[in-house]
Amino acid sequence: MQQRSAPRWVVLASAVVLAVAGSPAVRAQSIGYEGLGSGASAAPSAPERGQADRAVKRAGRGRGQAGKRIEVAPYIELNQVVGAELSPGDDVLTYTQAAAGVDASVAGRNHGASASIRYQRQFGWGKRAGDGDAISGVVRGYATVTPGVTIEAGALATQADVEDGGGALVGGTLAGNGRSSVYSVYAGPSVATRAGDLSVSASYRAGFTKVDQDDDAPAVSGGGADIFDKSTVQAAEVQAGFAPGTVLPVGVGAAGSFSQEDIANLDQRARDMQARAMVTVPVSRTVRVVGAIGYEDVEISSRDAVRDANGLPVVGSDGRYVTDKSAPRQLAYDVSGLLWDVAVMWRPSRRTSLSAHVGRRYGSTSYGGTLAYAPDDRSRFSVSVYDNVSGFGGQLNRALDDLPDDFEVVRDPITGDLRGCVASLEGSNCLSGALGSVRSATFRARGVSASYTLQFGRLSAGLGLGYDRRRFIAARGTVLATANGVVDENYWLAAYVGGELGSDAGWSVNGYANWISSNDPLFADLNGYGATASYYRMFTPRLRGTVAVGINGSTYDGPAIDDLWSASALAGLRYSF
Repeated sequence: MQQRSAPRWVVLASAVVLAVAGSPAVRAQSIGYEGLGSGASAAPSAPERGQADRAVKRAGRGRGQAGKRIEVAPYIELNQVVGAELSPGDDVLTYTQAAAGVDASVAGRNHGASASIRYQRQFGWGKRAGDGDAISGVVRGYATVTPGVTIEAGALATQADVEDGGGALVGGTLAGNGRSSVYSVYAGPSVATRAGDLSVSASYRAGFTKVDQDDDAPAVSGGGADIFDKSTVQAAEVQAGFAPGTVLPVGVGAAGSFSQEDIANLDQRARDMQARAMVTVPVSRTVRVVGAIGYEDVEISSRDAVRDANGLPVVGSDGRYVTDKSAPRQLAYDVSGLLWDVAVMWRPSRRTSLSAHVGRRYGSTSYGGTLAYAPDDRSRFSVSVYDNVSGFGGQLNRALDDLPDDFEVVRDPITGDLRGCVASLEGSNCLSGALGSVRSATFRARGVSASYTLQFGRLSAGLGLGYDRRRFIAARGTVLATANGVVDENYWLAAYVGGELGSDAGWSVNGYANWISSNDPLFADLNGYGATASYYRMFTPRLRGTVAVGINGSTYDGPAIDDLWSASALAGLRYSF
């Protein structure tokens, strides 16, 4: 039973992104305040998604004694893994695991990027231990082409266990055991310039996301055909404004944005257009209030599935509904009219920033904001509250965009896969909230995520937790109509801690938990848990030995589905070049 190899475009995209580097993704569905009437002389405002903070860090990066930093660490691994099923069975399976990867970090005066890319091949011992291969990794960065023009991009590849109802758990089983692959990539330019006192900025983003189900993945009852396939996302935004004290005592500006996600499943389309005018009122040296008013037009539509002679929807060889291209497009969501928003931005120091806003979007009240607090150079706390309309691809692009440019990836020491968060003292650093559900239908997402990172001497630790609520939107009269109004909720937690033991040894412990629930009566609630511990020792400056143990479990709120628990252990060698 062999898992599909990762698409070649993922490998190529990762290489391109590392060379070009990346940052903000498709974000046009949220009102932006940064850049409009802020003024260079004023204390920087706390942007809705962290762009100004990143710009400050980028401007200062590479100005030390060395001027730039390039760290590239390719490696190969050979591991032996034993897995024991604890419940409901008692199988013991053995695998040999071969892997090659690279961890890289690049920082200079006008560019910065971090990357961790790993290819893994697994060989099972015996008929029940499946073979398989997988690619996993994340890349983020940016490059300044010329003053005011920046190319930004990012890419992600990870493995997920897609469960009944479309719930997706990251981590757990080994490659080749019926896992699905998730890929996402985006890129685009940003331009910022001035014409006298007028500040002008514009950006364009294009993104692509794909969920590749393994041929050996277990059948998903009821909603298997509603599993997300792929989507493309495009977004453009332009804004211009005068800072307070230039032409008026207050800052004034205008902006327009366009965003569209095209989802392959049933030809779904989510389109969001808005135009707005803004006024910035300086309340004090550290506080500003921004008011926005404008017009929005948000529309979601799709086609129906092909029907057989009995009127039943046709499912293709990939396990998803076959789209009837001849069927007329049907509206699922159509909101247009006045939008307004009021934001308060507070930045008392370079270590603390807060942005909170309330307004009317998508035909109802909308809340959002961010908090970033770094009491010293060794720790950081951040919180983000969001509200948007999107598909799975657009939401994953946003989460990827929110990652910092400078990070270290946290991996499961046994499966080698990503563990939901990265280690960094910059920005938001977790992806777990975006992976809770892989239904194909579009949705309105509301939630909150928080993370805390600490680096103290030889100790590094981090904690991420959050809540994501998705209310799905689908057209009546189509096969997805049963998903309309369904609410999926995902509470998640991810943590890691590790450190060095002298000059040639170290340890790490990490864990995760997901609590996924739905009001869909066809699907049971799902909980996922996992924890691993590892120890490494350097035998030579380039050769490292590692031992690790772990436990993973999935529990279901339904007597018809058995809970799954397994334990595993690894012993292996890594050679770094």
